[in-house]
Amino acid sequence: MRGTQFPQSGAHGSSTDRRLSALARHLVGDPSLLSSMASSQIAPSSTAADFGSSVFANVAQAPEDPILGVTVAYNKDPSPIKLNLGVGAYRTEEGKPLVLDVVRRAEQQIVNDRSRVKEYLPITGLADFNKLSAKLILGSDSPAIQEKRVATVQCLSGTGSLRVGAEFLARHYHQRTIYIPQPTWGNHPKVFTLAGLTVKSYRYYDPATRGLNFHGLLEDLRSAPSGAIVLLHACAHNPTGVDPTLDQWEEIRQLMRSKGLLPFFDSAYQGFASGNLDADAQSIRMFVADGGECLAAQSYAKNMGLYGERVGALSIVCKSADVATKVESQLKLVIRPMYSNPPIHGASIVATILSNRDMYTEWTVELKAMADRIINMRQQLFDALQARGTPGDWSHIIKQIGMFTFTGLNSEQVAFMTREYHIYLTSDGRISMAGLSSRTVPHLADAIHAAVTRMA
Repeated sequence: MRGTQFPQSGAHGSSTDRRLSALARHLVGDPSLLSSMASSQIAPSSTAADFGSSVFANVAQAPEDPILGVTVAYNKDPSPIKLNLGVGAYRTEEGKPLVLDVVRRAEQQIVNDRSRVKEYLPITGLADFNKLSAKLILGSDSPAIQEKRVATVQCLSGTGSLRVGAEFLARHYHQRTIYIPQPTWGNHPKVFTLAGLTVKSYRYYDPATRGLNFHGLLEDLRSAPSGAIVLLHACAHNPTGVDPTLDQWEEIRQLMRSKGLLPFFDSAYQGFASGNLDADAQSIRMFVADGGECLAAQSYAKNMGLYGERVGALSIVCKSADVATKVESQLKLVIRPMYSNPPIHGASIVATILSNRDMYTEWTVELKAMADRIINMRQQLFDALQARGTPGDWSHIIKQIGMFTFTGLNSEQVAFMTREYHIYLTSDGRISMAGLSSRTVPHLADAIHAAVTRMA
């Protein structure tokens, strides 16, 4: 090795030569290896230009997401009067995103706790979060919880909870068809299809009344094959804001149980619809009370304002504790290759608030204030349209509930409002009431009035 020489470049040699010299000092073994190294040059790394066009050159440009794409278009608009009513996120009266005071308090408590670390959570997530989430949605006195018949796992907000549940059903449930309401949240068909389920729809919204097509709903569920999965919005149906009454929920429950249909609830707005956490979970609790099985996906994006923290949970109510244990073991096998385990910060915020009586009370007060502001925006918009004499019956605006209103405007009217008034909403006429304020209601009312009278 001592006799091996490497070419030098300049006083100190090239960086390549220096690397070879360093390597030679540590190598042992065949001297011929060093000789071949000495006589060869390390080839420069290839660049994309060496291989012609990209191997991805045939990838087509994908369209913008129909909901998130509204915000993309809004951001590009330089108009000072522009208004974004497409995004499903709460805004203050000043049009600003809101971080709840109780969330800031909880977050500060977490940050100040020096004993907290950043270790991985278990596959199923933060244990306290799971326990408290199940109680929040099913009720603290739920027999299903007391009998340990509930398998709950922390997931990536509502979307992730739906996807984990769908993947589990595709692997372990005897029916692979899920019925979703028509219309429904735009992401539902994609989530379930990509998880391996066959998606069909049942009638839900009646454009003529701008209310629930209850007869069509029951008729379609009666025609569904026994054992099919049925997606149900727990409250504040997205995008219509139309919910069944409690009596109608009871009819739905009886029909579904008689046919062995499996309920899969999407609960994205608990407490955010009426301002009452228990009232907004009543539909789910009716199905749990009869002793049957069901799934429920929870999100804390809206009711705690934890949009970007991606905090959610999936609860599967089973017939027995033994079955629940087995179900949880299989949920782990779904989650592990998907994202391994969930993030800790957002779940810690939720668990801190739900486990502290004062913080919980403070949260319910802030939550009701958000719900009440949305209800007030509904009334203001209805009054503004009435004052303008806008043709048509607009009472559905105050009859519907939750973050969204299905205005009844068509795609041409929506395009007109965007073009002429710089108001952005989804093409189906859905608007986010949480994006409105007392200052912007007149602008929206003017736009709707013009769209209805000029684009009839």
